[in-house]
Amino acid sequence: MVRQTQPDDFTLTQRSGDNGRKMTEKGSAEKSDSAIVVSNQHQLVPGISITASGQATVAPSVADVLFDLAIKLEEPTNLPVDVEHVLAAIVLAARNGQLDRNTPLSPDDPALVDTLAAHVKTIFADYGGNVGTDD
Repeated sequence: MVRQTQPDDFTLTQRSGDNGRKMTEKGSAEKSDSAIVVSNQHQLVPGISITASGQATVAPSVADVLFDLAIKLEEPTNLPVDVEHVLAAIVLAARNGQLDRNTPLSPDDPALVDTLAAHVKTIFADYGGNVGTDD
């Protein structure tokens, strides 16, 4: 689990409960045929949701996309981007209304890469790239 403290407070939780269910610290989860539904969650983009308290949940199916975006963002930002930076940038972009909650993330989307690059640069400029600590 990763606790995000800057620039916005949220917790990334990736846990598997019994029967392959995705569990979060707060709230319950149920598994459907096509998606995992977590109570009290607001979808930022397909596969990434956040609670009102700021806890983000990332579906396992999005992990590779976050990794690919991190690699893709290193060139335009000239920064050592990792998945935590990408997730923080996604949260910031979604809160600014810059992402469509129904559009899947893709490292091949130049507009998405540009949007996230601006937020990654801000994260490094304002916080030295420190986006969280391991609990």
